[in-house]
Amino acid sequence: MEELKVEYTSTVFFVKFSDGSKAFLRYGIEGDKMALIETYTPPQHRGKGVAKMMVEKALEVAQERGLKIEPICSYSVYYFLKNPDKRGMLAEPYIRMSEEEMKRYYEQRLAEERAKEKE
Repeated sequence: MEELKVEYTSTVFFVKFSDGSKAFLRYGIEGDKMALIETYTPPQHRGKGVAKMMVEKALEVAQERGLKIEPICSYSVYYFLKNPDKRGMLAEPYIRMSEEEMKRYYEQRLAEERAKEKE
């Protein structure tokens, strides 16, 4: 099993794979918020928890810096749906979203991303 490590720069968290491919989570910091903008994992590495590792590293870095999270990409919204105990790290208005509102927001983000892929 390949040892995976999440590294990061000022704009991206990433994981390098032995086959030369990379997974990434683009982010941006503005004021006291870290926006999780786009997540990508190469098809051959999906379903192995790589995106989760990157989001968790982002949360760790955000916590160290006193930042709140703005989930923009569908995967980051999905992460907070699956890990409600982490929602305390969310920025307004996300922190106040009910379970149903969070699910609707996830579906909206997913639909927008899929539409963009088709362009």
